[in-house]
Amino acid sequence: MSDKPGAPVRPDLQADCGSCFALCCVALPFAASADFAIGKRAGDPCPNLKADFRCGVHSELRQRGFSGCTVFDCFGAGQKVSQITFEGRDWRGAPGTARRMFAVFPVMRQLHELLWYLAEALTLPPARPVRDDLRKAFEETERLTLGPPEELTELDVAAHRDGVNALLLRTSELVRAGVPGRKKNRRGADLIGANLAGADLRGANLRGAYLIAADLTNADLRAADLIGADFRDADLGGADLTGSIFLTQSQLNAARGDAATKLPQTLARPAHW
Repeated sequence: MSDKPGAPVRPDLQADCGSCFALCCVALPFAASADFAIGKRAGDPCPNLKADFRCGVHSELRQRGFSGCTVFDCFGAGQKVSQITFEGRDWRGAPGTARRMFAVFPVMRQLHELLWYLAEALTLPPARPVRDDLRKAFEETERLTLGPPEELTELDVAAHRDGVNALLLRTSELVRAGVPGRKKNRRGADLIGANLAGADLRGANLRGAYLIAADLTNADLRAADLIGADFRDADLGGADLTGSIFLTQSQLNAARGDAATKLPQTLARPAHW
């Protein structure tokens, strides 16, 4: 683990499945693939979902072909929709709420993801020049999450995300400017299967990069911007991710690593590593 002064652990921005009505198992669609053993439509409960809203194969998801479930993160949106937006009424006990609840959940999930990134940005010392704007964006995003279902389903999330993303990008530039030397810009790059073992990626811009199955063993990713980077099956063995920015637990869960991988202190070492 690291001594990175990253985003504080906020329970409201972390999934609490026990306080959620299994919205990710019902509201969202998934297709039969390497990530999901079966496919289902949005609004249809997963056949593995039990009556008490628990997963019947939770302890064997990877073995049964549901690795996609193990990397999904709602950033706390599930309990917000279940307990606050719909005041504890579940879609089984109050079936009249189901369609609205399932429509609200993806919107809330996007808003909570933005809150996660903004919360981290607010802790980063180099972001001081934009801290007031970050704080305002956080407060406005949080206000939106507290709206009624009708407002949430009509919200132009893409427009709001664009405004927040501009601030996050400026934050990234301020943080990475403190890294000496020339920084690599691989934003959105196709690095699928790339050999990046031992690469010096300090302060790199890897926003949205495709790093699927890439070899990042012993790579130095300190202060790298990793927002939206696809780490599915990437090998992070021995890599140094301390001080990286906008890295999420779901990205780590999708990757491979080992005991030598150095992580931000706000994130946990996945159990399957």
